[in-house]
Amino acid sequence: MSTQQSSGAVGNIIVDGQKLWDDILETAKFGGTAKGGIKRLTLTQEDRQVRDWFTKACEAVGCSVSYDSLGNQFARRPGTDDALAPITMGSHLDTQPTGGKFDGIIGVLGGLAVLRTLHETKRETRHPIELINWTNEEGSRFAPAMLCSGVFAGVFTEQEALDKKDREGIRFEDALNGIGYRGVAPCGDHPVAAYFELHIEQGPILEAEHQTIGIVTGVQGMRWYEVTLRGQDAHAGSTPMRMRADALVTAARMIDAVQKIALENGPDAVGTVGLIENTPNSRNVVPGEVFFTVDFRDPDDGVVQKMEETFYRIANDLAEKAGLTLELARVWDSPAVHFDAECIASVRRSAETLGYPARAIVSGAGHDAAYMARIAPTSMIFVPCAGGLSHNEAESAESDDVTAGANVLLRAVLETDMRL
Repeated sequence: MSTQQSSGAVGNIIVDGQKLWDDILETAKFGGTAKGGIKRLTLTQEDRQVRDWFTKACEAVGCSVSYDSLGNQFARRPGTDDALAPITMGSHLDTQPTGGKFDGIIGVLGGLAVLRTLHETKRETRHPIELINWTNEEGSRFAPAMLCSGVFAGVFTEQEALDKKDREGIRFEDALNGIGYRGVAPCGDHPVAAYFELHIEQGPILEAEHQTIGIVTGVQGMRWYEVTLRGQDAHAGSTPMRMRADALVTAARMIDAVQKIALENGPDAVGTVGLIENTPNSRNVVPGEVFFTVDFRDPDDGVVQKMEETFYRIANDLAEKAGLTLELARVWDSPAVHFDAECIASVRRSAETLGYPARAIVSGAGHDAAYMARIAPTSMIFVPCAGGLSHNEAESAESDDVTAGANVLLRAVLETDMRL
């Protein structure tokens, strides 16, 4: 066997699953929690640490690493025709405040496993191959989610991202400068031939059906809202019930409405209130102000629109009856996405060739791939996670499943390199 493999056939090369697992455990130390999860909010010092690790790990397998004006990192392995647009892989290394070791992370580290395999087998590709670590995918610090892949795809402007503030009032731009990862190249000024993203399912279907690979055909539509209700702070003992302007009571009724709206629009619709801030949050004060978030999702954009209209009507009615002022704003709208047929087929063929049980699936969660699909042929690969649990410190996946996903990613990238 020659020391340099031809790019004319996919071959039977596979990733080093043990090294991939070791990378998952090693990077989990950056922001690791006592419960075995990760708190690595975007643009924090923990994020800087894992970014530094990512740079060194990619350079060790023969890649050059750069980052753009919003801190998105790009690890590049040259192609034999290096002028071609790169075939890209990617996901994110930031987490939720109580995140796990797999959400987003296996997409980056699985991509690193692909690059390592190509390097160690001296496998040539015609296209450059790139691995992307996206900034602020989670949206838990700077809303909305997938912010910087959204700028990359032209959904948001760079200035919109730079001006975002977290709940402490810190600007995105200042946080980015603070960790030293603000590059010169404008976000989005970067060609892409195709994009693949490996991810845990974040749902229970694959595990329940004993499937190893989810062939992701698209992402459901989703919208986020921010709600502020203002009444009047008042003494809990001396203010009669009939004379109160209690913001929290009305907020509770609105939150209950979110639950009912989702149930009434089933079977696939979901509605969530995940963040609540009650002011002044004192046990003997009638709450004068409440801020909360709403998240509606469904594979059908028409259903999402219907849920929004219903919630707006109910929220306005409740606020008016209670004599409260209401601020209600949609802060994010990500329409349903349908991935590229050829990229989906590449994932399907790769799973079949490797003998992994697989099924088509629609993503219930948002991913950077949803925005990348607007500008390049895109698909995703899912692997099971225990109980479908995600955005939780107890999030768990099996090493064999993660390795299987990385092997499907490797084959899909190589097949696409030959096809394009």
